[in-house]
Amino acid sequence: MSATPSPQGQRLTIASIARMYAAGERIAMLTAYDYPTARILDDAGIPMLLVGDSLGQVILGYDSTVRVTMAEMLHHTKAVVRGTRHALVVADMPFLSYGVTPEGSLENAGILMSEGGAGAVKLEGGERSARTIETIVRAGIPVMSHIGLTPQSIHQLGGHRVQGRTRSAGRQLLADALATQEAGAFAVVLELVPSELAAAITERLSIPTIGIGAGAGCAGQVQVVTDMLGMSAEFTPKHARHYVELYSVIGDAARAYAADVAAGTFPGPAESTTMDAKVLAEILGRTPLDRPQMVETSAGIPLDRDL
Repeated sequence: MSATPSPQGQRLTIASIARMYAAGERIAMLTAYDYPTARILDDAGIPMLLVGDSLGQVILGYDSTVRVTMAEMLHHTKAVVRGTRHALVVADMPFLSYGVTPEGSLENAGILMSEGGAGAVKLEGGERSARTIETIVRAGIPVMSHIGLTPQSIHQLGGHRVQGRTRSAGRQLLADALATQEAGAFAVVLELVPSELAAAITERLSIPTIGIGAGAGCAGQVQVVTDMLGMSAEFTPKHARHYVELYSVIGDAARAYAADVAAGTFPGPAESTTMDAKVLAEILGRTPLDRPQMVETSAGIPLDRDL
């Protein structure tokens, strides 16, 4: 597949994603928040990894993405970039890091690129963010837009609800998608959009749509990696599919480890190292040369008396 890195091991770029889209390939994208996970996903050939501000909830335990800071996004972006060689790493711009002033938006996007090492940034909003997208793109920074359910605006939207179900709301989503494309976005995420509308938007764009809860008619899909791995014991979104149940797998492993520690069966010989008995005797002062003027006992010479 074209997402496979070149023989030179070059990292994928937005041009690589455009070629995949032009060739009719469906684009797989996953979130990643740390070095080991990024390394696994990169080795698996996932072409795009999103350092999502969803880390606020699934990694940091916040109640929403709104609390995520630039410092936290930068920290996790660096870790994901270090764990990858091939994937295009896209970093989310957190709440209020863009859209306040053009200068501030550009500065923060630049930090995620120059310091974080990201290959692109993602920001929420359609028409309202078009000028911000244009400013950032003109500076040479690739931008992925995000419309539909936009988590940073969750309080304004009234919760996690499917977007675009009415005539006016659906038309606004189409206008948002076209506006971000016109502003220079290389792709657009459609979140919680009816399948039929998402497919219609996809047909009308020349850039790939990446769906999450938007049906199979999008050019690609993105999922939160902890959902895909089945690591949540509470809520799983309707649009998510567990490909493994790691919550129970990890829990079983932890309980088995604790039981072995309690029983004294861990560590065993395989997890331990040994040393020469003569060397140990020398360390503990149990050789004939230790304190020759004293009669040694079977317990040897206490170390604290040697000091």
